[in-house]
Amino acid sequence: MPTPHRQDRSRPKSLPAILFAALTASAASFGLIPVAHAQAPSVKMEWFGWSFFRFTSPKGKVILTNPFITGNADAAVKVEEITKADLILVPDGHRDEIGDTIDIAKNTGAKIVSPFELGTWFSTKGVPDAQLLRRNPGSRLVWEGITIRVVGSVHGSGSGRDTVSDAAPIYGGAAAGFMITFENGWTVYFPGSSAATQDMALWADAYKPDAMIFLMHPSGEPRDAGMAIKLVTTNNPNLKVLFPQHHRVTPPPGALTVAEVRAVLDSMGIRIPITDPVRKRVYEFKK
Repeated sequence: MPTPHRQDRSRPKSLPAILFAALTASAASFGLIPVAHAQAPSVKMEWFGWSFFRFTSPKGKVILTNPFITGNADAAVKVEEITKADLILVPDGHRDEIGDTIDIAKNTGAKIVSPFELGTWFSTKGVPDAQLLRRNPGSRLVWEGITIRVVGSVHGSGSGRDTVSDAAPIYGGAAAGFMITFENGWTVYFPGSSAATQDMALWADAYKPDAMIFLMHPSGEPRDAGMAIKLVTTNNPNLKVLFPQHHRVTPPPGALTVAEVRAVLDSMGIRIPITDPVRKRVYEFKK
């Protein structure tokens, strides 16, 4: 009775099979054959008016900047609609920077990152100490795979909010800005309300942000905005994305515009595009 044939697993591959495998590997290495790669997770960003941005990190952490809703004619959301927040970044003690931070922190349990003295003021308003992450310029926060570097800001920090009168403002400490590096390595520079300062070149060289949310206040000087952006290109080939902040959806007469900033950048030879954000639109970024 014939013995059934069994496959010899130790048998060497034929010469055509070896050649085919070698050619396939070589072609793939030169990009001739598509090779599947895992998609890198993205950072999602939304603008809700003025300088209120919401970032959702690749791992789902929610970071807010300046949640100015109450009293903001351009606010795209209501306070009660902010049901999730992990961190709130508050760079100084001005009313439009603090915004509705206190209510949102109490409603969501979010931690507040702010200059030291401003954090102490938040504690007097009923925010638990466990939710206060006091950081002055030069500090760093490493949290859940996200790194936030606190940098300086040329701006004030006092406010008459919830005081006896605006003539006796709170002292919010040093004004700050933030370099935020997400889990996927993408870094955005949120300078708060800072005017251009040579220090921006140092931070650009050190942290090399991929995006900048630059100050475009209605009374801003176009060349100041342009110079701030130019400084952030210093030894930083990564900067590819620009968004304005501190501006109205419909600028009042005489207010600084994206077109004016664009003209200044063109005169400086800076070709980085400016995206004028649409409220509540989701923008996505990968490293």
